[in-house]
Amino acid sequence: MAAEGIAVHVTHEAAAKVGGIGAVLQGFFTCPSYLDVIGRSILVSPLFTTEGSVQDRLGEDGEVLYSSVDGLINPSYSHAFGRIESLYNVGIVYGRRTFLDEQTGVRSTPEVLLIDVRYMDSGMVNDFKRRLFEEFGIQSQMHEHLWEYEQYVRLAPPAIAALKALGAAEGRTTVISHEFMGMPTVLAAILEPYCRFRTVFYAHEVATVRRIVEEHPGHDTMFYNVMEQARRDRLYVSDVFGNQATYFKHSLVEASKYCDHIYAVGDYVADELRFLAPEFESADIDIVYNGIPAYEIDVADKRASKDRLQRYCEGLLGFRPDYVFTHVTRLVRSKGLWRDLRVLYEMDETLRQKGQTAVFLLLSTEVSRRRSCDIHHMESTYGWPVAHREGWPDLSGGEADFHTAIQQFNARSRSIKAVFINQFGFDRHCCGSRVPLDVEFIDIRKGSDVEFGQSIYEPFGIAQLEPLTYGSLCVFTGVCGCAGFVRDVTGGQPIRNVLLADYADLGDRSYGDIEDLLTIDRHVRDRIETAEAARLAREITERLPRNDTELETMICEGYRLAYNMSWDVVVRKYLLADLSRAFDKPVSCRN
Repeated sequence: MAAEGIAVHVTHEAAAKVGGIGAVLQGFFTCPSYLDVIGRSILVSPLFTTEGSVQDRLGEDGEVLYSSVDGLINPSYSHAFGRIESLYNVGIVYGRRTFLDEQTGVRSTPEVLLIDVRYMDSGMVNDFKRRLFEEFGIQSQMHEHLWEYEQYVRLAPPAIAALKALGAAEGRTTVISHEFMGMPTVLAAILEPYCRFRTVFYAHEVATVRRIVEEHPGHDTMFYNVMEQARRDRLYVSDVFGNQATYFKHSLVEASKYCDHIYAVGDYVADELRFLAPEFESADIDIVYNGIPAYEIDVADKRASKDRLQRYCEGLLGFRPDYVFTHVTRLVRSKGLWRDLRVLYEMDETLRQKGQTAVFLLLSTEVSRRRSCDIHHMESTYGWPVAHREGWPDLSGGEADFHTAIQQFNARSRSIKAVFINQFGFDRHCCGSRVPLDVEFIDIRKGSDVEFGQSIYEPFGIAQLEPLTYGSLCVFTGVCGCAGFVRDVTGGQPIRNVLLADYADLGDRSYGDIEDLLTIDRHVRDRIETAEAARLAREITERLPRNDTELETMICEGYRLAYNMSWDVVVRKYLLADLSRAFDKPVSCRN
């Protein structure tokens, strides 16, 4: 692919990093391989709020060049953008964001296009919805009462018009839908009469499957066994789980079969897509794993970071633990946090017999970052984060539920104690005065002995592998997308730094058909989780390094593995080759 390639990324994280897609974009835009080939990147999104000033639109690292929403009318863009704004009755914000890898110094400034679609002309919207139905069978009337659906449909026509105005509609331009959000814009690109665009659906998950896995009491234990049997029986998701058409994300994800190409971030995501409908069996789907950080440290660096964590634990709990276990994640059901406590409880007696102790630091929240002043007040008033209270600014509803499980664990355990830090960030400013002054967020990655990530649904799982490069033991499930990447890099050979949990293994339990497999419920899953937790506890205890020599080996092996899973490798080995194939594919005009 030539260096003049243009990549248009349609995503809800265009103006700010929110989650996993933002991490992917950060990886791309600070990756030399990507920057060497993609001459121009444009991020596209609805404008989610008009509150604040023009300086707030693209964050601290952004520069707004044009904003009709704020009265910043740059003559360089006003003529082209003004016509679009008048035709569609929208507002446009255009500028650049700076992406920087502080470790390597690589910097880039992709363009950002935000469109205020709240008052968009209804005639233009309805005409586009009509075409979506006629060409792709999407029934917008079923979903248009949902703003999460409606705003992305409205985004599509003016976004394509704005790309034309920016000179990004000719040549080697790929429009990439990151998840369902970008699919209306991708479909609008397909409908373009000049057929200049190539289109890609970037499957960071399969929303239909996520919902099924999360809502069924059998979770992944049920689902992946059912899907495997369904594939043998040539059945699809609607055959097994009923019609999914009422779920708006399903309608948009299913339409990805019309794209030139589909990227799946993990092996199971590709299988899940093929489970959606027969058309995906012949779709052009390729695995493009996510990258992970690869930074080289030595034993002294590891020990220093761990010492900071140990001092923090000692300040909180009154003892200096031999081991520090961590889990940095969002507080959502899919993360399977109860599984961590199961494993830790199985480990507790073993550590007691050895005269050793550990602390489990769970850094997770389901709400926004708490103010520093609130954190310090809770800390001084009642001992946050060891103690918690329900209600803002402390425990939200979901956090209160999980804190109950933490309390039960701490009441039963003797050698391992869990601390629930319901806050974004990890330093003294974010997490209170008992955090040592020299602690930075990176210490919770570098200093961790074990990072847990036993999700019930995890399309990839960057966070689970972030401590790998620092010699930590990473524990995650075999259905996580990153497990496939590890197997690809290691050739399937076992490695001390990675421990896979298997909660889909039914063992000697016999299930005759799909109907039987669908009966797998929480009771069955609990039995499997209990047995697997005992196995994992034994494995973790055996793999923890006993001296500096073993620790050095894990650090070297972790870095070697992480280096071969870095963003540069991902872009060179997976992404760019697939983009080139998309460009070489003959154009099929729909008009």
